[in-house]
Amino acid sequence: MIVLTQRLRTLVLVCLLPLTLAACGTPRVLELSQASARHQDVAGTVQIYVATTRESSAQPVWFSGERAPRLSFARLDITVPRNHKPGELELPDSGPGDPLKHFVATNLTRLELAPVVADVRKDLQRRPPSERDVLVFVHGYNTNFADAAYRFAQIVYDSGFKGVPVLFTWPSRGELLAYPYDRESAFYSRDFLEANLRAITRDLGPPRMDILAHSMGTLLTLESLRQAAIRGDGGFGGKLRDVMLAAPDVDLDVFKTQMRQIKRPVTVFVSADDRALDFSRRFAGDKKRLGAVSSKDTETIAELEKLGARLIDLSEVSSGDPLNHAKFAASPKVVQMIGERLRQDNGIGFTGPQLGDKIGDIAGGVVGTVGSTVGLVVTAPATIARGVR
Repeated sequence: MIVLTQRLRTLVLVCLLPLTLAACGTPRVLELSQASARHQDVAGTVQIYVATTRESSAQPVWFSGERAPRLSFARLDITVPRNHKPGELELPDSGPGDPLKHFVATNLTRLELAPVVADVRKDLQRRPPSERDVLVFVHGYNTNFADAAYRFAQIVYDSGFKGVPVLFTWPSRGELLAYPYDRESAFYSRDFLEANLRAITRDLGPPRMDILAHSMGTLLTLESLRQAAIRGDGGFGGKLRDVMLAAPDVDLDVFKTQMRQIKRPVTVFVSADDRALDFSRRFAGDKKRLGAVSSKDTETIAELEKLGARLIDLSEVSSGDPLNHAKFAASPKVVQMIGERLRQDNGIGFTGPQLGDKIGDIAGGVVGTVGSTVGLVVTAPATIARGVR
């Protein structure tokens, strides 16, 4: 009877989730805008390099949710509307959008390995030394190619990041109930992500590489870093600086075993009111997810800190995200603070504010430096982690 009741609860949960956690509609695609946008009509253009384990597809899908046998590459330009507000992602209900009002893709060029390496190396070499960092973004579950590209463009623009953005996009089907498929696709992609990270640090020549991963993408990232550490070079030639995990959809017990191999500091954004991770917990045997750790979990926090995790609590930060699962990108307060700290270019250390800190407690800002601007993408919001509305 108990087993039947549990199965019934799970069935009801799965049936109701599409109504409570997701909006109905056609999956977003990346239609290239045919409208010409004058320089003065847009706030800026973000150029992103793409590495993907998604199967190639015809436009406007470009890369589907199916698994490819090898990595594919592309270069993508996305314009930012002049009326853009930090933390928001202005997109049309359908179609390619109006450059005056929306984020729009204006160009996508598929590239083979040799051309993309040459392209990025030239891009790095013509930049001043302070702008030669590479930021790799690994998106989460229920995210198709278009959604990943637009979200990363918004993060890059709002954070003020001046280096080279690289989107690693893996075969999520972009469907709420495809959670098991997405999880297996994340495991499928771990060798490819490790190889891509090695190629960046070995062949492109950046002084630093930083990783920002979200949701299920943190599982993929941690697995890749774990196996890189086991191979003997988890620091990727000393060029890997900050590893930033936003709302990680990772089992706490699994994370602990991963960190015992990774043996390096990671910064973790958590929020006790993350509704998407509450769904994940129920789907995964009622095991708490890393991204849902609460300030009340004092023993867990102490154990995670010993393993090198630095937790930043965003539980009381408001954002436009109804699931509270994308606060790292959707909270205006967070992205504005990120931008300010990036402009100062002072870096940020791992010895600053921790879980439960309030803005009034740390008005002087975070302490310590590691000489990396990209690390601010996740760690800077510690200064506003609580008490902000």
